[in-house]
Amino acid sequence: MSAHHAHDILFPALPYDMKPRSTRAAGDIQLQQFVNSATRSKDSGRRSTCRETFGERYDDLRRYAGSIKQQTLDHLDTHINRYIDNAQKHGVHVHFAKDAAQANAICLEIAQSRHCHVCVKSKSMVTEETGLVPALQAAGIETVETDLGEFILQLDDDAPSHIVTPMIHKDRTAVGRAFTRELGTPYSQDPAELTKIARDHMRALFQKADLGISGANFLIADDGSLVLCTNEGNADLSVGLPRVHIALVGIEKLIPALSDLPIFLKLLARSATAQPITVYTTIVKGPRQPTECGGPDEVHVVLLDNGRTGLLASDARELLRCIRCGACLNACPVYRKVGGGHAYGAVYSGPIGAVLTPALLGLANYADLPRASSLCGACREACPVDIDIPGQLIRLRAKLVDQRSMPWSERTMMKAWTWTLKTSARYRLASRLLRWAATHMSDSVDAQGRAWLKRAPGPAAGWTVGRDLPAPMPQSFREWWLREHGSHRP
Repeated sequence: MSAHHAHDILFPALPYDMKPRSTRAAGDIQLQQFVNSATRSKDSGRRSTCRETFGERYDDLRRYAGSIKQQTLDHLDTHINRYIDNAQKHGVHVHFAKDAAQANAICLEIAQSRHCHVCVKSKSMVTEETGLVPALQAAGIETVETDLGEFILQLDDDAPSHIVTPMIHKDRTAVGRAFTRELGTPYSQDPAELTKIARDHMRALFQKADLGISGANFLIADDGSLVLCTNEGNADLSVGLPRVHIALVGIEKLIPALSDLPIFLKLLARSATAQPITVYTTIVKGPRQPTECGGPDEVHVVLLDNGRTGLLASDARELLRCIRCGACLNACPVYRKVGGGHAYGAVYSGPIGAVLTPALLGLANYADLPRASSLCGACREACPVDIDIPGQLIRLRAKLVDQRSMPWSERTMMKAWTWTLKTSARYRLASRLLRWAATHMSDSVDAQGRAWLKRAPGPAAGWTVGRDLPAPMPQSFREWWLREHGSHRP
């Protein structure tokens, strides 16, 4: 299966222009329905289950989890060394990759030196980040995504649109078509039947696979183990059946101790899918021991930097707290309106992607993303590790201003607005001119006498693409107040 289309979605030409994709998505009614339905239900479930479970202590718990991650990041070198020492005691081979190319090269060298030919891979955002699957396929290693959503995307040569639910932009009719086209099965829309088709296909692959690849939700420094949280069990099979297992993990996934794990397990599942806990929570310490009947002969952990140490040295360090729950995506009105993650042009989408992608890949390459937010604060309220995403968005917007990266028309408009707001006389004059202009350009008047614009000029034109713009009221609040109260100012 060619990976060119999926590659183009996640790795577009730079600098990336978000407008074409977001405009198309905003006009796709079916896509809007898919994304709105899925994200709203998950966001509602998260809010209700977290408040029911933790009550008034929910925000304290989020801050505590965030402080654990922040303290780990503040002393990451110490925790990495502890993890490596303890993992090696269990027989794990630990590698370090400075970037995506080196990470893929390490994985390929392991696979080729062990004569691996068939790879089963569980869901992992960091392997999307490095483009590992196309690299393995190009080397002649048959590689299959075993997460059901990721498997369907692979069949369609598509890319994930959500951190947790990757095929949020598709429905079961698309799944049925993909299975008929690629697997030769009779067309069906029944979820149980579609799941059975995928299970039967996967079981044969698991039985012949000699390489398994996963990510990790957490790395435990004090005992050298890695933790996998899944709902389908495919990660356990990817770890336990092939003779060689590779876990590709970002260095930020470390937490200090096993005693810290329960708080993250409680928050992760509830934030991601409103579950009390994921169906499968697996702790992997190393290869199969002589007394064990199953498990890989070799376990390799590849620790990936790929720009993360640069974030550690910046005022964006808190972004590395992220535990990839997807709660901020579900809460974000902009993510819904742009039709999911493809509009962001990168592996990480939504509010966290809007700050993390520019930080990792360059603000000049993704200047649109920090502006793809209403700054409503829903993302911070949803974040289980209390990342100040709105604050980070504002910081990046300030950098865009400092670097003069905004369009000249926008800079001119903001300068004019700043000049207008400096005195009350200018503001009142501008308000009168705006009311006069909007009233005379209006296309219709409603029953209450309010004027409306169907096609607004200049910067306001974007608003009227999908809705009418109300003209300002004929009389300002200040004028009404003076008329009603004389010289008393509000």
